[in-house]
Amino acid sequence: MALQKYRFYKGSILNPQNDKKCDFIRDGLLVTKGEGKSARIVDVLNLEDGLKKYSTKMTKLNTTYFKNSVIMPGFYDMHFHWVQDDVREMPKDSLLEWLNKYTFPAERKFSQKSYAKKKAKEFFTKLEKSGTLGGACYSSIHEHAIEAAMEKVTGDFVIGNVIMNMNSPEELTQSEDDSLKLTQKLIRKFKKRHAFTPRFAITTTPNVMTEGSKMADKAGCFKQTHLSETPQEIEFVLSLYRNIPGFKNVSSYTEIYQKTGMLGPRSLMGHGIHLADKELKVLSKTKTSVIHCPTSNAPIEEKGLGSGLFDFHKVEKAKVRWALGSDIGGGPFLSMFDVMRSFVDQNKRVNVSGATYTKALYRATLAGAEIMGHEKLRGNLNKGKEPNFIVISNNGLEANTETLLETLISAHSQEREAYDKLVKNVYYQGTKIS
Repeated sequence: MALQKYRFYKGSILNPQNDKKCDFIRDGLLVTKGEGKSARIVDVLNLEDGLKKYSTKMTKLNTTYFKNSVIMPGFYDMHFHWVQDDVREMPKDSLLEWLNKYTFPAERKFSQKSYAKKKAKEFFTKLEKSGTLGGACYSSIHEHAIEAAMEKVTGDFVIGNVIMNMNSPEELTQSEDDSLKLTQKLIRKFKKRHAFTPRFAITTTPNVMTEGSKMADKAGCFKQTHLSETPQEIEFVLSLYRNIPGFKNVSSYTEIYQKTGMLGPRSLMGHGIHLADKELKVLSKTKTSVIHCPTSNAPIEEKGLGSGLFDFHKVEKAKVRWALGSDIGGGPFLSMFDVMRSFVDQNKRVNVSGATYTKALYRATLAGAEIMGHEKLRGNLNKGKEPNFIVISNNGLEANTETLLETLISAHSQEREAYDKLVKNVYYQGTKIS
């Protein structure tokens, strides 16, 4: 067995632990050992103590000094559509109109294999550079598009082809049989990297959701879809399903997913803004997670869809797990820094307490890892975990996590495109990849 190599990284360190706690070491030392999948963090401590403990092992070759910089864990984006990269900054409208006007035409282009390969290379390079190293992703309906995504993505992601069997444009509509055959094929090929992904109840027949859920559960795969993003969506869903045998008496959007087996501990419900108390109880009981997408839900003048404000206090009171997502392309920018900013700003604007940057960082990192079952190895920089981290510039002398994050993030609030370029370096499993 080859000798395991130490690596030492000097700089300020942010290490999120929960909603209210993020360890901050202004002059810190991150110590790793091993390479690739075996690489692990063996110590996180202040520089003075680190030099005393490791001085005999530190050399110019194995030590990197990130001067005027912050080391922090890579992000988890728990809800995004890689095939919507071209429409993320398009003029926003109501959700259903925006889908028809911009999203569906963009996704039709992925029917061309060469186009899908080209776009996958472009998108996942940008995603990597933005510091996102894990999460849950939606592809188009096309088999070759999800294959291109799986080939180009770096990090710990589940990806699913959206399933559309009804109420969809002709070019994006699949048969029930084709949908289920492709689901089985992709589960066999990608195993737990595949996520069963009905676009939402409007476009997916109950039979496909039910049978596909069984396949996903048997294979231990994640399931993902959209839930209660807008009142108009909810009204349309219920009007459709009350005319479908077996669903005549459904009382809520959540009940539809419950009846089709879509809920559970490996289920991710995008948005979940307009949920009744009874629905939250069902989500809690089934251990289903909600993924909040603040930049997508933001007012139209902020390049969002104007879907409403997510009541995280109500969700937490109901003991429903949740994490943050960018919802590219409903959300306009890739960077989770912009998502964090939007979460804080929208809640502060209406005087909602507790929407701190510390909370936002946890929900953009470790919370996602916990939902995906990755927390023993990923999500923050605790000892024993993989060294998956990003490096960002910081010239200040902030005293704590909250003021540091506020300074870093507020500096770009007027030019949000700059968040995509905020990350200087990205390390995955101890290897510099960007």
